[in-house]
Amino acid sequence: MRADKIYLVGFMGAGKTTLAVALGARLDWRVEDLDAVIERREGARVADIFAMQGESHFRAAEQAALRSLLPPRQVVVATGGGAFEAAANRSLINQDGVSFWLDVSLKRVAARLRVEDGRRPLAADRAAMERLFHARQSTYREARVRLDAEHATTGQLVEQMVDWLEERQAS
Repeated sequence: MRADKIYLVGFMGAGKTTLAVALGARLDWRVEDLDAVIERREGARVADIFAMQGESHFRAAEQAALRSLLPPRQVVVATGGGAFEAAANRSLINQDGVSFWLDVSLKRVAARLRVEDGRRPLAADRAAMERLFHARQSTYREARVRLDAEHATTGQLVEQMVDWLEERQAS
């Protein structure tokens, strides 16, 4: 496990992108949002990729985008909510850096998501989103580090992560 790259995993709306930006600023590391990388590479929004080409095409594009982010170091990567679900992606992530799971409740996720904006196709159906949330929990538990992000502020989470990294460097 290399501690010179951080991957943030968790359900949509967990705060991965917000935390990635704050942590990147604190560490003076590059920040990448996996969905934004996919959108640049595909020339389309995530929702449009899902609608026009389907989830399987999106997942293939997601893995290609993830692989493109393997070489650089000192990077914080905010993954999409489903990126960690694929065993191949989990393996890549956990070999390449440290995965931190932002663990939040379904209630908090639902409060954060604006389904009507169309940006999150897998959140459009509330019942399906709830099933997906529960189905992904066991996968997220395979992250190297769990962060209780339910009530912590972004600043508190950043400091927890920096403390964790500093402990690893000292040993």
